[in-house]
Amino acid sequence: MIVRHHLERWRSSNSGRLAHLALPNSELVDHGGRSGPAALPPLPGAWLVFPEGAPTVVAPVPPPEQLVVLDATWSQARRMFRKLAGLRGLPILRLPDGPMPAARLRESPAPGRVSTIEAIAGALRLLEGEAAAAPLEALFALAVARAAATGRSVAG
Repeated sequence: MIVRHHLERWRSSNSGRLAHLALPNSELVDHGGRSGPAALPPLPGAWLVFPEGAPTVVAPVPPPEQLVVLDATWSQARRMFRKLAGLRGLPILRLPDGPMPAARLRESPAPGRVSTIEAIAGALRLLEGEAAAAPLEALFALAVARAAATGRSVAG
């Protein structure tokens, strides 16, 4: 489940939409704006992918039944994390800091802070292996390359 901040909906650098289109079993829920706070369904067996706590270096047993990822700028994501009652009590899957790609659609505010699609790929790598993560990372690299080809400045 990708919980997207309403201001991300029309941003060309939004990688959550790209991940949602690439993942057939994903669900996209908008938060904020005219629709108000996201009404999250019950999330039994779900884990929140968020950079808080100790990094998860080994897949949890039993594995999460569902992943929840916040799709927003970092300041928006922190506020969503605090405000969305449906996220309270979910176990947190914090990805270990890895190497940053050479080019990105947006600047990273700190080491280990990645885009939504990169976070999903990292979580899938941890839980399901390289074969699940590689297509998302290739898709993100293609999006960055195409943005740069149009003359748009890319971070990196």
